[in-house]
Amino acid sequence: MIGYRFTQYVPEEDNRSPFERLLEAFMELLTYTSGDVKEALDWLQQLDEQYNLTTEDYTMDDFIEDLKKQGYIDEDGNLRGGFKMTAKSEQLIRKRSLEQIFGKLKKGGQGNHRTPFSGSGEETTSDRRKFEFGDSLDKIAMTDSLRNAQIQHGINNFMLTEDDLEVQENEYKTQNSTVLMIDISHSMILYGEDRITPAKKVAMALSELITTKYPKDTLDILVFGNDAWQIQIKDLPYLQVGPYHTNTVAGLELAMDLLRRRKTPNKQIFMITDGKPTCIKEGGQYIKRSWGLDPKILNKTLNLAARCRKLKIPITTFMIATDPYLQKFVREFTKVNNGKAYYSGLDKLGEFIFEDYERNRRKRVR
Repeated sequence: MIGYRFTQYVPEEDNRSPFERLLEAFMELLTYTSGDVKEALDWLQQLDEQYNLTTEDYTMDDFIEDLKKQGYIDEDGNLRGGFKMTAKSEQLIRKRSLEQIFGKLKKGGQGNHRTPFSGSGEETTSDRRKFEFGDSLDKIAMTDSLRNAQIQHGINNFMLTEDDLEVQENEYKTQNSTVLMIDISHSMILYGEDRITPAKKVAMALSELITTKYPKDTLDILVFGNDAWQIQIKDLPYLQVGPYHTNTVAGLELAMDLLRRRKTPNKQIFMITDGKPTCIKEGGQYIKRSWGLDPKILNKTLNLAARCRKLKIPITTFMIATDPYLQKFVREFTKVNNGKAYYSGLDKLGEFIFEDYERNRRKRVR
């Protein structure tokens, strides 16, 4: 019996330049500091002192100069001696998030928005069907049609009729409109666990995936705390948690309004949260309940979940907390909407969202 043979581990040689190695760490730190360049550089300096990231030939000052020369940071006119991120840095952070979160998934899933339905599309299939009035002539499978004519009419009396024609089916590729809701209430950083940074990374990865791979899809992003408001993709790196409660009602109302403007056949809401609704706004006043489930707040939230169900808008909730009490609310919310819920650890959040996004894109609304 052949056993295991152990050999010396030889790590792969890192052929990157000193700038490229430091840039990777710097971009990761920018995500954690919500785009604060000064704080990210301070953290990088501390890491350099502890782990000797730089050398005498390439110092931290050299790295900062290269960041400016290559357009990753710029002078901040509002802050003396400070820097700010550029559009180039924002795009790079989104690309890195895409690679980190979706790059580990199996090959073939990414960029393959196919459905089990045939219809108008770009890629052909092996399926054939009878010609119908209105079919485009360029879709006629000539080889199969000629074979049918020979079989039905013979070679000596060859003729091609409409009954002989077969059409080559194409894969139907559907469009999807997604609203991503991100909870920015204070609980997203409570108890020593940073939940907002993974949520930001997932949002940046999903936005980069859609804009580069599925440009016909739409993605709207909103955040909700005491209130809810829409943000742009370029705002994601700077996203921070505030001293807010969780007004899920405001988030759902805004999400439904955004989807109402979209003309795509498939619509869905992804909600990343770590807790229950604790706030609503009535008559310009906030009703806040930090402890327990307030019946009034709960009923308003569930009513919106039911309305989304009637409008055929499924809500997929990504619950990044393990409290059974909070999960009980999510189960009830999901049941009312007939949606889905994932009780996800922070390390699996991106994978769950990607898989659900792909699965929902395979649906076709007739």
